[in-house]
Amino acid sequence: MVLTEQKRNYLERLSTKDGVISALAFDQRGALKRLMAKYQDTEPTVAQMEELKVLVADELTKYASSMLLDPEYGLPATKALDKDAGLLLAYEKTGYDTSSTKRLPDCLNLWSAKRIKEQGADAVKFLLYYDVDSAEELNQEKQAYIERIGSECVAEDIPFFLEILAYDEKIADAGSAEYAKVKPHKVIGAMKVFSDPRFNIDVLKVEVPVNVKYVEGFGDGEIVHTREEAAAFFKAQDEATNLPYIYLSAGVSAKLFQETLVFAYESGANFNGVLCGRATWAGSVEAYIKDGEAAAREWLRTTGFENIDELNKVLQTTATSWTERVEA
Repeated sequence: MVLTEQKRNYLERLSTKDGVISALAFDQRGALKRLMAKYQDTEPTVAQMEELKVLVADELTKYASSMLLDPEYGLPATKALDKDAGLLLAYEKTGYDTSSTKRLPDCLNLWSAKRIKEQGADAVKFLLYYDVDSAEELNQEKQAYIERIGSECVAEDIPFFLEILAYDEKIADAGSAEYAKVKPHKVIGAMKVFSDPRFNIDVLKVEVPVNVKYVEGFGDGEIVHTREEAAAFFKAQDEATNLPYIYLSAGVSAKLFQETLVFAYESGANFNGVLCGRATWAGSVEAYIKDGEAAAREWLRTTGFENIDELNKVLQTTATSWTERVEA
């Protein structure tokens, strides 16, 4: 792929000096409300959500190359970023209707790529649910939607990160063994579709191609894939795209995510970094709700720091520079 000079400069802002994207994700909105609601009887307030995002930005962006936030509750946190950390802003509405099997994409009504850029962001991130085996008409509708965002980002000369969450219309439980069997096909198939230059995507944010809990040697329950099979899926995922791609943590534990990255590397996946969210900061929610700001900061400075520091060490030995996937 080819980058404009400005897009390249933005991507460099989002990366380490080695060209690896070591980004902290905290654009959760619905998922954050649900996490907070576990520890209190009242509905989480806007002020609570904004403050926790500020605390995480303030404490952890000194150890990340960039941070992904949302324009709904994350704008105060954008002011708390470390001076060297880049900023991505999410453009999609939260948790758009997953009760329907269609899961149509939807932008935030009051935002545009232009407005995201004016807010100081170095990239636009958009999340798409995609089932490669859906009806052609539905998938064409989704593709057209992504083309519009790609064109907006070209007009503003700002990088476009597409986050793809694969699913199967006929399988309700994405954590099931039934879905684990088809997940490689779903994830890799979607990556192939959106690697087409017509979408003007600069970086793909993707799931790992297997549910590692069902891989021999990782999980302690039912085994769906041997280690060899899983390794082949990681290699096939790498070969499915010529775009830079980064892994999302999908809410798994910090330790399991790190082990997965090592396995990906050993399998021949030349991934270019991560956008890691809950695997880094999830534990701060309980501390914040139960004991307030000081307790949350203490958790972030200890366990939160350990999580991100260990992740950075893993990335140093496993991730490759996105510049290797970009034509000079």
